[in-house]
Amino acid sequence: MDGGIGLPVRCVHTPVKTRWRMRGAVASEKLRNIYAALARRYDVQHRLLTFASDARGRRLVVAKTVQAGDTVLDAGAGTGATGIAAAVTAGPSGHVTLFDFSEDMLDVARRKAQASKLGGRLDFVTGDMLSLPFADAHFDVVLSTYSICPLFDPEKGTMELYRVLKPGGLLGVAHSVSPDGRLMHRLAERLEDAIWHFPGISMGCRAVSVLPALERAGAELVFTRRLGVPLYPFLVFVIRKPDL
Repeated sequence: MDGGIGLPVRCVHTPVKTRWRMRGAVASEKLRNIYAALARRYDVQHRLLTFASDARGRRLVVAKTVQAGDTVLDAGAGTGATGIAAAVTAGPSGHVTLFDFSEDMLDVARRKAQASKLGGRLDFVTGDMLSLPFADAHFDVVLSTYSICPLFDPEKGTMELYRVLKPGGLLGVAHSVSPDGRLMHRLAERLEDAIWHFPGISMGCRAVSVLPALERAGAELVFTRRLGVPLYPFLVFVIRKPDL
């Protein structure tokens, strides 16, 4: 495991000095239709829209959390980029569950897994991130890369991820956040207002804030980094669930 995860870091939040609002979510059925239409081109479109910083976020999340032999949940796995990378790191003794609400996205992930010859290390489950069909404390590692942003209730979805994480386990997340600075913040809001009318471009994603909810639940922050471009930043963080 990367040495950067070993010690907890003090969490310091610096709020943007302007009024921040979280945009309302796209209706779930509409969102499912959007991702069904996007499935085959999702990887290319997301990479272009994020100037390839999405891939950096995925690599960081996996590198800072997954070890050989881990049982891993990739929640909101989409086309499988994060989950397949996790399966490679977890190795033959590990196992990764790719979970998503879109069967079309998971079909792309299945084809990637077959091409990578990792099929035996992966399984695929369809469902709702706001009500995960897994027992409490089930996984060594839980991952969510860019899948919290479109949720109707991001905090509830995040606490579901925390629920299924074993005590002592690691939760790695990457999600959109509001830009720093008044000017960037205003520009980002105007851009978001414009692209929100084109859900095939926005993909239902908006800036969210979920780390405070995890900290209130007792999670220990062990890694955090901001990525992306000034108008479209991401927060990558890893928390550890306290041992019983």
